[in-house]
This record gives sequence, structure tokens and C-alpha cells, in this order.
Amino acid sequence: MYLIVGLGNFGRKFNGTKHNVGFDIIDYLMNEYQILLSEISLKAMYGNGMIAGERVLLAKPMTYMNFSGEAVKALVDYYKINPERELVVIYDDINLKPGLIRIRKQGSAGGHNGMKNIISNLGTDSFTRIRIGIGEKPQKWDLSDYVLSPFRREIREKVNESMEKVVSALEMICQGNTDSAMTCYNNKGEKQSRKSEAV
Repeated sequence: MYLIVGLGNFGRKFNGTKHNVGFDIIDYLMNEYQILLSEISLKAMYGNGMIAGERVLLAKPMTYMNFSGEAVKALVDYYKINPERELVVIYDDINLKPGLIRIRKQGSAGGHNGMKNIISNLGTDSFTRIRIGIGEKPQKWDLSDYVLSPFRREIREKVNESMEKVVSALEMICQGNTDSAMTCYNNKGEKQSRKSEAV
């Protein structure tokens, strides 16, 4: 069974913000595969269903972003998930242009506080993650203000297009073809900026 976690912040004021694209992906998957997030426990809202013939749990941590690891750890422990083989975390990345995605099987948090907390709670960085490009912040913007602001319409359209890529990538991952998903999606387009860090 795969545990697929989208990162974000609960609360109406965060809906549609750049930092909530992980939640947006979970909503997209819910509609695509008719999976209801009917359980509220273990510091998360989650539900189970099937993707590409494999059983999955879709989850949104109910902690704030910076404490996402508490929910991920609780789910991993309760459902006896092997993070290296069965966990996928989806989140925003300002280092990528809108519309691009990147898939990795391990690595650092890259400055993303939600990922920092997950790695800390799990005690490992060996798990699959899918980063969704949200674009680099303008120079005069505070980083927190930027990621907690809504998208401009034209950027939102590009991000929505990336969701279809994530669905295709997840189907490959659930079938055990993570390397193929990386080959398919990691070399399209360029990184936005090496200096930027996601929050």
C-alpha cells in the first residue's frame, strides 16, 4: 500500500495559496479516482482507494505545514508503511518554474519547513517526493508572504497543468516504476533559480 501525502495548511484563508498545492493535488486525486478522505485521526484527514491497480492512502496533515511530520509519522507507524518503498510526499517548490515537477527518491528538505519536519520525525530522507513548481518570489517580497499568497490566474493555469503530470507520475510510481517517472518528468524545463529556497 502506498501512502500519498500532500502538504499544505488547513483553514479557509490558505485555500488556493501557493503553499497549498500539495493539498490541491490530493483534491485532484480524490476526484480522479473517486477516493473520499473519510477518516480524521492520526493528525490527518485521509482515505483509501486504488490508483493503477494498487491500494493507496491519500492524506492531508491537519497540523500546520511546519509540523507535517507529526501526521506523516503517525500514519506511517499505524499502517506499517515502509517510507523508502511506499511513501510519496507532494509539495510546492519555488526553485521550479510553474508547470514543472521534479521527482526524487531521497534528498534534503531544500529549505522547505514541512519537509524538514517530516525528515526529522521519520529519521530518514529516503522516501519519494514530488515537487511542484510555483515560481520564484519577486525580489521585494517576503518569502512567507509570497508562498501564502494566491496565484495569478496565468500561473494557476500552469500549475493546474502540472497536476496532470503528477497523476501520470503517481500511476508509474504505484506500479513500481519510479525511475521511469523520474526519467519522464525530471528533464523537462529548467530550474527557476539556484539561489531560491522553498519554505
